[in-house]
Amino acid sequence: MTRPWETWRAAVARHQPDYQDSVELNEVVSTLQHRPPLVFAGEVDHLRKELGRAGRHESFVLIGGDCAETFAESTANQLRLKIQTLLQMAVVLTYGSSMPVVKIGRIAGQYAKPRSSPFESRGEEVLPSYLGDAVNSFEFTAESRLHDPKRLLDTYNASAASLNLIRAFAKGGYADLRRVHEWNRGFAANPVFARYEQLAQEIHRAVRFMEAAGADFDSLRQVDFYSSHEALLLEYESALTRIDSRTGLPYDTSGHFLWIGERTRDADGAHVELLSQVRNPIGVKLGPTSTAEDIKRLTDRLNPQGEEGRLTFMARMGAEEIGSALPPLLEATKSDGRPVTWISDPMHGNTISTANGFKTRDFDTIMSEVRSFFDIHDAVGTVPAGLHVELTGADVTEVIGGSEGLDDLALEQRYESLVDPRLNHQQSLEIAFQVAEMAARANEGQTSQASSPDAFAVDDWHLFDTSSQAGRLL
Repeated sequence: MTRPWETWRAAVARHQPDYQDSVELNEVVSTLQHRPPLVFAGEVDHLRKELGRAGRHESFVLIGGDCAETFAESTANQLRLKIQTLLQMAVVLTYGSSMPVVKIGRIAGQYAKPRSSPFESRGEEVLPSYLGDAVNSFEFTAESRLHDPKRLLDTYNASAASLNLIRAFAKGGYADLRRVHEWNRGFAANPVFARYEQLAQEIHRAVRFMEAAGADFDSLRQVDFYSSHEALLLEYESALTRIDSRTGLPYDTSGHFLWIGERTRDADGAHVELLSQVRNPIGVKLGPTSTAEDIKRLTDRLNPQGEEGRLTFMARMGAEEIGSALPPLLEATKSDGRPVTWISDPMHGNTISTANGFKTRDFDTIMSEVRSFFDIHDAVGTVPAGLHVELTGADVTEVIGGSEGLDDLALEQRYESLVDPRLNHQQSLEIAFQVAEMAARANEGQTSQASSPDAFAVDDWHLFDTSSQAGRLL
């Protein structure tokens, strides 16, 4: 029986796997339909409200994680390193911008990626492209590159295990702000980590002072940490959509925040149709060819009633294109009036190839796009609400530049990504420090003051002396 949100089947579905066995696919989909949800409606509703706050310039959104997760690297240690990196970035952003940070991992579902070509050639052999572990294997053999529907079950299992561990880290004490020093252990001494350690010491002194003053720190022991991924594989997303017993409305329970990619954002396409039916907050990647008409049509389809936090546009223009491409889109949303949360994705528009054959990105170019993103929002009078980056907690060498001065030859030392290059741990912290300064400038004059001059507020690690002009973390 067709379920209400399966209207996407009548639309054009781009970048979908070419499964050879429809009977096997239907069996897998039926199995997934009876599996427990990976996330819950209440969590999704809470994130939607948080994204609405970010759109009003009351918080800042941080999204980060692998370009494409793999089953082999979805280990406890790899997840811990990524979460640790995101927690450190969030501390830096919270302290520097004087705003709460909404923490979203590009984790526990990002197992599929669209590719520019459906085929890959090596010598005279041509095989289907690697589309992520949710579809096929990276090994260059005919058997490995077959599109296997059973991998959707592996995707579910890997996502469930990852979310279980993420919840343990976020709620079980690992994210306790009083452990801010511990997150820096095990990393080589360098200026970036030294700067973080100085910040950690300031936070530690503030916490000790408040403990002596009798403050209750239960709220600092845990954080809200959300999952996100590109909702690329329509059979998988549709199978994990559930009707919430409380509201009677459909939720895609594969993740909290789902986005539609630049290649699949056709307002009449199957991806937009499916996600228009669910209650999750939805993101849309916008490249330099996006138009004001695209903005209007996507808003009409995905957020016709203008609900805060429902729709996020993620600008991935490229450093050279953003200056001309982004302003008319911001003006379009401003004229439309329906709320939108704008996030910068400075990674995907800035991929280059090196002479020695590596796909990479340049740290300075990434930062150039981020600076332009903030400057353009300031000029138009709209809100720069967040940052979306591809990163790993490991010390890989995939992005050139940064304070380490990685060059083309350094890429040969530890290039591990199977798809796109990621920021390493140090580069991730570098970006956080620089973006915190930009967010602080954007926040000047907009931070609301508490009614009581001596009031303190604890909000998701956010301990403020609201009587100070800057509202700095104590």
